[in-house]
Amino acid sequence: MAQMAMDEASRIPRNFRTVIMAAAAGNVIEWYDFYIFGSLATILSVKFFEKSHPVAALLSTIALFTAGFLVRPLGAFVFGWLGDRVGRKYTFIMTLVGMALGTGAIGLIPTFDQIGLSAAIILFCLRMLQGLCLGGSYGGAITYVAEHVSDERRGYYTGWLQTSPTLGIVLSLIVIIATRSYAGEDAFNAWAWRIPFLFSFLLVFVTLYMRANFEESPVYAEIKAKGITSSNPWRDAFLNPTNLKYVVIATIVVLGEGVVWYSSQFWALFYLQTVSKVDTLTSALIVGIGLVIGTPSLVFFGWLSDIVGRKLIILGGFFLAAVTYYPLYVWLGSVTQPGNVNMPIAILIVIILVCYVGMVYGPIGAFLAEFFPGRIRYTAVSMPYMIGNGWGGGLVPFITTAAYQSTGSLAYALIYPIAVPAVCLILSLFLMPETSKNSIWAHE
Repeated sequence: MAQMAMDEASRIPRNFRTVIMAAAAGNVIEWYDFYIFGSLATILSVKFFEKSHPVAALLSTIALFTAGFLVRPLGAFVFGWLGDRVGRKYTFIMTLVGMALGTGAIGLIPTFDQIGLSAAIILFCLRMLQGLCLGGSYGGAITYVAEHVSDERRGYYTGWLQTSPTLGIVLSLIVIIATRSYAGEDAFNAWAWRIPFLFSFLLVFVTLYMRANFEESPVYAEIKAKGITSSNPWRDAFLNPTNLKYVVIATIVVLGEGVVWYSSQFWALFYLQTVSKVDTLTSALIVGIGLVIGTPSLVFFGWLSDIVGRKLIILGGFFLAAVTYYPLYVWLGSVTQPGNVNMPIAILIVIILVCYVGMVYGPIGAFLAEFFPGRIRYTAVSMPYMIGNGWGGGLVPFITTAAYQSTGSLAYALIYPIAVPAVCLILSLFLMPETSKNSIWAHE
């Protein structure tokens, strides 16, 4: 055992902490690119769709936001194959560039008033590009980071990477608040809403610089040197009965995680803006501050999962979400009435919701990396994550908002966010293995 630990330590690069921070910072920017769309949904709905039916326009925009999630498994399919065949490093960089270019271009599209339906079609195409690139990005990030760190502290270090989506939302809110405050409400609604999208063109240079000196992960480099890379990662991941079973189990776990993630963080913003009718600036401040304070919980629960195991913490998050979502959102609504917003309590509620995210999302990266063999890890991690998180979680804003708009009932709107974690909790109790003792340095 001591010899194995020494061998593992000798293979871990000395700059692995720099690698983790650079990967996390790059991921923050990629998630900023993806979520700036959702953060400005109310603006985009009047810019790119016919204005005579505002509810239909908003739902159309949310549907486009959701479509970016639905296409993510295709990105996972394509980029996962590249990552296992060509390597983690170059695939990782390709997804970054595609994401940033797609986001920046949204800031250049003429509006519906200028070119009619073509505006919405172009917006749709760029949203698909975003989804494809993000579909290949997360599996690469988790695989790359997980293959740089020790087995004993994988939850802790991948927990840092797991903060990147949350911080991506925070960055998008900061840019929106700064732009709106500087330009003023009228100018922002007229033209300055484009600035947060155009900002992506600058961010792409920052992340390319950070990732330019990346080396291949030591685990993949060993696999390649030994000539045991997969010749067909798709076949090995999805047609091998054992690996396919693992993919199905992982998808169930990630489905619950994804719904908790979006129900706790992103629907909180939609809820404040579309249900409580809180103005954009105030709602952004509530969610932004809550996210900043609550984000360390992802690292904490990632660290804790190294000690008590991944399964206990993830399933605990499912349970708390399913049991407390309704009273928490009722409470949030009661303290955010028009003209009477209790900011400290509203922020506290968001912090509680973000802690649920910490429980389910903090350990999930380590769990996925440990669950699959190294030769198909990029493909096998990417697909369950993008189906469970992209489809299951990505549907949350559309389903909850549509349910509320059609019924006016919070209870109906929360059926999906409550039912999915509850079902995944029951299934995972019997199907989900504990992986925290698995070593990814053994090349299966």
